[in-house]
This record gives sequence, C-alpha cells and structure tokens, in this order.
Amino acid sequence: MKTLVKGNEAVVIGALVAGCDAYFGYPITPASEIAHKASEYFLKLNKIFIQAECEVGAINMVYGAASSGLRVMTASSGPGISLKQEGVSYLAGANLPAVIVDVMRVGPGLGNIGPEQGDYNQVVKGGGHGNYHAIVLAPNSVAEMYSLTIRAFELADQYRTPVYLLADATIGQMMEPIDVQKVESRSFEKPWRADATPETNENLITSIYLDFDDMEAHVQRLNQKYEEIAQQEADAETWRTEDAELVVTGYGIVSRLLHTVVDSLRAEGKKVGMIRPKTLWPFPTRCYQENVPDGAKVLAVELSTGQFVDDVRLALPHHSVAFYGRVGGNVPTLEQIREQILQQLGADN
Repeated sequence: MKTLVKGNEAVVIGALVAGCDAYFGYPITPASEIAHKASEYFLKLNKIFIQAECEVGAINMVYGAASSGLRVMTASSGPGISLKQEGVSYLAGANLPAVIVDVMRVGPGLGNIGPEQGDYNQVVKGGGHGNYHAIVLAPNSVAEMYSLTIRAFELADQYRTPVYLLADATIGQMMEPIDVQKVESRSFEKPWRADATPETNENLITSIYLDFDDMEAHVQRLNQKYEEIAQQEADAETWRTEDAELVVTGYGIVSRLLHTVVDSLRAEGKKVGMIRPKTLWPFPTRCYQENVPDGAKVLAVELSTGQFVDDVRLALPHHSVAFYGRVGGNVPTLEQIREQILQQLGADN
C-alpha cells in the first residue's frame, strides 16, 4: 500500500512495522512530527507512548524499557540529542538496544530550524563519554526513513547497541510516497532482559564494574563487538564510478543533489561518479577504496563546515579530497554543485 507522508511520519510507521513497543520523547522542531504521530499511532495500537518532561527523562525511560526487553525508540534534533548523550553512553555501556532518530537542524546553540549536517561528529564519533560506538544509518529519502528504521531495530537487537537514524531537516520534512508492507522484522531472543519475571531475577543490567580488570574486560568485549559490526555492517551506494575522473560523495539530502548532477554531467561526457554512504558508522572505508579509481579526484559535499569530509580523507589517504559545504540552513543548488565539480575537473564553467 502506497501512502504519501513526511519523512518524520515514515519513521513512526517503520517503527510500528518493526514491532516497536514503546516511544519516549519530547518534541523539537524539525523532528516534532515524530512525537506527534507516535502519540497518535502508538496509543491507537495499545503501544506505550510517553512525552517525557525533558530529553534527559526521555533517554532514561528508553534505558529502563530497553532493559526489560522491549523494542524502544526516541527522536529529537540537535539540542535534544546533546541532552541525551549521557544516556546513550549508558545504553552502550549496558549493551542495551535502542533506536534514536536525530533530524538535524542548524547549530551550534539554538541555531534555527533549517537543514544542516552539523551533528555528524556528535553522533558518528560518539557525543557521550567513554569508549563506545553507535551504529549510524543515513537515509536520503522518505522511503529510506521508513525502511532504515526497520533495519535500525534489527541491528539494535542483533548487536545489543544503540542505533541512530541520522537525517537532515529536509528529509524529515519532505513528503514522498512510501510502500507500506507487512514485513517480518527479524526478532531476537533476549535472555539477558530484566523484566520482573522469575526467570530473569538473576539478570543484571549495568555498565559499572568496580574492579579495574573486570571493567577492562567489559570494555574489550564491547570493542570486539564494534570490530564485528565494522566488518559486517558498513554499507554504501556507488554510481558510475568505474571510469570516473572525479568522484563526488555526500549523504542525506546532499546525495540526492549529487546523483542528479552526476547524471547531467555524464550526459555531457564528463567522467564523474558518486559514492553515497548509507552507514556513517561503521564508515564504508572499503567501498571508497575499491570504487574510487587510481588518480581520481574526490569532492565531499555536506551541510557543515567540514566533518564528514574528515572520514572521507581517512578512507582515501592517497587521493586529493576537496570539500564544499553550506551551513545556516542553506542547501546548495544543482548549479552550485556543478560549478564546484567543474572547478575540480579544471573545466570552464
């Protein structure tokens, strides 16, 4: 069944298809529709919906519900995600699965409600304390806001870890059709849960180990899990890179623009290709290394002053990686991206 929805609403539909049991959140533009639609849909289906008193309260409710074995989610934007960071670290430290949606707005501080990608370092590099990672998925359409939400719940349960859906305000607010289907979301047994039943009485959900050696062993077990995720879950889309003299790369709404410009320049005989990461952590380093031809130039485009580009440069140490960014809520036009590509190719505009 096809239906026309905003990206934010698609997240809620995807969560319900995935079997999400509970939503805890606090509204913030441009992510507010996620809380609004969750309050409508979850309660109709006798699911748990609570608007917390604040973002800190919401993430701690997520921690409690996840500890009992429920599939649980929350959503926010930059300032709210900042407040949730301690709780995300606790989730990771306690091996708890949860889905967190960040619909990015302009910052720092209050900024404004326009689209930006300035939360990249905060989310991808881990804004909380300690040695941890969270899986980060990057949708570039309303359809992927739906499908990657389903995928996020599967990954969270499979690896017992928090998973982010990192979208910009444009993707969250735009409307496109999605094909809502009843799918069998992968489910996982949770013998570790602590749900007040006799069989789980001995289970302990914790991230504190007072003995230094015990704590080190715990952190090393977490790190082994992150190494497995890095090997198994990195994902990216490539487009016309085989003979490219220049490869453009970006995620979210930017990648939609890049795809259009690449097709346009290819029609003019320009050898341009594109890589679009679908996971930002783990970063698809191997995909870049295998699909950027030797000697090709690279142009990273993002809605920030330069965060995503750092990971592109780490993945391609032997390539020239240029950067083009817009901030403040401004999204580059197709013509502006085209000009940047032609400059890198050394062609006349």
